Amino acid sequence: MPEGVEPGGSGTLHLAGALSVKSAHAERLVTACPAPWTYIATAQAYDGEMRERIALHRSRRGEGWTTIDAPLDLVGAIETLPADRPVLIDCLTLWLTNHMLAEDDVEAECRGLVDLLSRPRGPWFVVSNEVGQGIVPDNALARRFRDAAGRLNQQVAAVSDTVLLMVAGLPLKVK
Repeated sequence: MPEGVEPGGSGTLHLAGALSVKSAHAERLVTACPAPWTYIATAQAYDGEMRERIALHRSRRGEGWTTIDAPLDLVGAIETLPADRPVLIDCLTLWLTNHMLAEDDVEAECRGLVDLLSRPRGPWFVVSNEVGQGIVPDNALARRFRDAAGRLNQQVAAVSDTVLLMVAGLPLKVK
């Protein structure tokens, strides 16, 4: 198992703010596991800036990676994989945003994901933004998002063997 990850454990949650290198750090942990590796991407390229971010993430990954785009059906994407394959899910907050904008039942979607992650499948690594440490958002949608992200992060942390908080590019082991 990669350094900083519990031996025998299967789930690692990476939490941090924007541009904290949480995705790059998670990629390094995944590649410490035997290949092949799967990257499940939840981002959607609605504009040029997001296309550039997606391209940057893709450019870091080399041989051994398979990418699955799953902006909404994250559970379905995970279920298609062999149980022992290392998987990186990047990121929960974009996935949550996609469901909120689609006006889906966010609580049901989150329950389904957490239920799946709570069952042993092999090594999984999840990236999510910590959004609750800033100011209180000034509008109802942003407050609903912040609250839903906080609940989802708590639920995934509860079923994770390891939780890492990235601060200034450095991983701090929380659990």
